[in-house]
Amino acid sequence: MFVQLLAVTGVLAVLTMVPGPDMAVVTKRAIASGWRDGLRTVGGITAGLLIWGMLTVVGLAAVLAASATAYTIIKLVGAVYLGFLGVQALLQSRRSRSVAPAASTLAPSGTPWRTGLVSNVLNPKIAVFYTGLLPTLAPSGLSPHLGMTLLVLIHAALTLVWLGSYVLVLAKARAFFEKPAVRRTMDGITGVVLIGFGVKVATSQP
Repeated sequence: MFVQLLAVTGVLAVLTMVPGPDMAVVTKRAIASGWRDGLRTVGGITAGLLIWGMLTVVGLAAVLAASATAYTIIKLVGAVYLGFLGVQALLQSRRSRSVAPAASTLAPSGTPWRTGLVSNVLNPKIAVFYTGLLPTLAPSGLSPHLGMTLLVLIHAALTLVWLGSYVLVLAKARAFFEKPAVRRTMDGITGVVLIGFGVKVATSQP
């Protein structure tokens, strides 16, 4: 079972490192507000994964994944939220062209933890991922509930370590990202990426 668990952890690690909305949200927050807020955002994202994991273990996520109406509602709300974050970044980019550098370092609205939590909870793809893929990866030597719980905890831990490390790497280059021209460019790129993810979520299928 140990070998199987090690292989499953490798699969989850690869999936965790694939860039997605969570990484875009973390990038936006870390560059705008620093590594502490970046880590708080990662904490919110991890909490969102644990919520989805809990819903999966009790079977509610499977109901959501199977309900076209519920899936559509969640994905549209999530898409709007990602779009809002993207527009916010684009506006920040435009404002920083006409204000002093010190004023352009204002933090985005909303607490970082809540931003990470909401962006993750409103991503219905996680429900599909947890109910569709995770059961096929669960160790055969454990009960279904225990196996799923273990995989959710592993995925949450991998996400925490990966995104947390990413934030610390960004922090090392903070001086570079604080340059006005770089900040404007990064805000613009992040805004477009977030809006793009919002469109992708809105047009996704279960």
